[in-house]
Amino acid sequence: MIALLLPALAVVVTLLLALGLASVAAGPGRQGRLASRGSLLLCALGGLLAVVQLLSGAEASSLSLGIGLPGLPLHLALDGLSAAFMLLLMLTGAAAAAAALDDHGQYDSTAPFFPVFLGGMALTLLAADGFALVLGFEVMSLASFALVLTNHRDAEVRAAALLYIGMAGLGAMCLIPCMALLAVGADFTFAAMRTHPPEGWRALAVLVLVLVGAGSKAGLAPLHVWLPPAHAAAPGHVSALMSGAMTKIALYVLIRVLFDLCGPAQPMGWGAPLVLLGALGAVLGGLRANMEGDVKTVLASSTVEHIGLIAIGLGFALAARAADLPGLATLAFGGALLHALAHGMFKALLFLAAGATQHAAGTRRLDRLGGLIHGMPKTTALVLVGAAGLAALPPSAGFAGEWTLFQAVLAAPRLGGLGWQVLACVAAALMALAAALAASAAVRLIGVAYLGRPRTPRAAAATDPGQPMLAALAGLAGASLLVGLFPGAALRLLGPAVQQAVGTGVVGHVGWLTISPQADTAGYTAPALAVVLGLAGGLVYFIVRRWTVSGERRGPAWDCGFGDPPNWLPFGDPVTQYGGASFAQPLRRALATSLMQARETVDMPLPGETRPAHMKVRLRDPADQYLFALIGSWRSRVSHFADFMQFLTIRSTLAVMFCALLILMAAVAALEQL
Repeated sequence: MIALLLPALAVVVTLLLALGLASVAAGPGRQGRLASRGSLLLCALGGLLAVVQLLSGAEASSLSLGIGLPGLPLHLALDGLSAAFMLLLMLTGAAAAAAALDDHGQYDSTAPFFPVFLGGMALTLLAADGFALVLGFEVMSLASFALVLTNHRDAEVRAAALLYIGMAGLGAMCLIPCMALLAVGADFTFAAMRTHPPEGWRALAVLVLVLVGAGSKAGLAPLHVWLPPAHAAAPGHVSALMSGAMTKIALYVLIRVLFDLCGPAQPMGWGAPLVLLGALGAVLGGLRANMEGDVKTVLASSTVEHIGLIAIGLGFALAARAADLPGLATLAFGGALLHALAHGMFKALLFLAAGATQHAAGTRRLDRLGGLIHGMPKTTALVLVGAAGLAALPPSAGFAGEWTLFQAVLAAPRLGGLGWQVLACVAAALMALAAALAASAAVRLIGVAYLGRPRTPRAAAATDPGQPMLAALAGLAGASLLVGLFPGAALRLLGPAVQQAVGTGVVGHVGWLTISPQADTAGYTAPALAVVLGLAGGLVYFIVRRWTVSGERRGPAWDCGFGDPPNWLPFGDPVTQYGGASFAQPLRRALATSLMQARETVDMPLPGETRPAHMKVRLRDPADQYLFALIGSWRSRVSHFADFMQFLTIRSTLAVMFCALLILMAAVAALEQL
């Protein structure tokens, strides 16, 4: 039965790609339902197969198909590393597909691209040669580009899609020569690459190319500028899949190249760029999440922060493996993998909830939301589970991953050398700052959007979504709670991936209920902590109920010095409420002014007008400035290219693939002459 897992997953990938064509043939009005229901069933099957592979601990299996490069087959493989990310992909894919059933037909125009998007990501995970990996990666990019363009009549959506496809093109231009440098002659299989890992300038070139090619898709700073606008522009279930799964697929490519194909004999310095870029992204992402006024942009900025934390763990795992510290390498890589799994689930949950909120309240702007807990109590309760993970509150899934990463970073000075000791101290300080910023962003999101009073009549009339969306949210919340309460069991499940990447297992660091930095030290036991927190909360509730004066007292609410609201504002004047901009003002003036060039402008009403004054905030981080200056002169060319890619026929698609193949073969031929 184990031998059939890879062929079964290959069939799942094939059916996902074919489902896109079948959805087109179904015609308007039915293609959305067909794509969503088919994707849901296939993702459920794929997730089950991935769990069986991880639980069995089976050796890697391979499969050759008679399609691929001219005269060469397409190679697929399934091992512990690909199975771990396949599990995350299928979990988030099933939830996104279930949520899409509740989209009321408004996304039918691009629904056929949804299963293709899933199929491209799954093909990337199963790839066992350079061509299959690049093919899956580019199918994923093109399908997600089409999904981002769902609301293409909006100018902001078109601008976000253009920036996204430009960064995707940059990633392709880096991954293709990266695979060419790793190839052994004309052999692009991963098995051949492992026997001849790169050395010297080839190894350095591979490091740089994969950091740019895969790091840009993952949202690694400073190449993250496409991520907030693209995630905000896409439909809610697509944003959930992009943030929860697509960024992790890019991390998988990074891990596959640096930890697997390049061999274990690389120097310690390979981990330093990941640590530095991860720390930069963690702080910038957390800070920007506190500044933005759009719910989905807040969540997308938070994704940059969490990707940075995962990159820090991967960097220290690389350095520890090179320094022959298997315990530290296992802890760092296991923490990164655990946090990637946790982030994929609670961030997908929050993006789906943001889509449901937008549909119910008619807006994603924080200054027009509020009081949603009254009309959307079920959604709010599930959002609180995701927000706990976002803020890394114990015993959430986010806390388990970040706690493990912190333990690895605190043990990193053992790597030796003043440089690594300083780097570990700086990374620990920036991680603490990023964690605090993430907690602040989560409190701001919940407090402004879901608590307080409604700011608009539409927000006051908002109701919970339909059963498919609630089922998707509840499923992700339940999975996130399980990972948070039993992180040791989750890490044991991911053990084959850790074993493959760093060469040692996780048995010495985890039990079924605990995670320990070392085998002989006390660790983190989430169930016990949950019991203690539950008892403390129950005791506080009992004391308040027992000794509180019965009845209620009413008094005038504090109105910040404003006068009484007029009769046509039954919920009070929104200006007098503590909103998203006011919550973020201290951080904006203390940090964002220097780091992100934040500027505040006040739009005052003209004489005779009754509209209130409105404050606008402009943000731009250093990466935005550099990349927009770099791309500015090419904007028109990128626009024409994006228009061309948007309306590709089958013949044009084959022509593009043939050109990419020629570029790859030319690069291989040039390398053979060196």
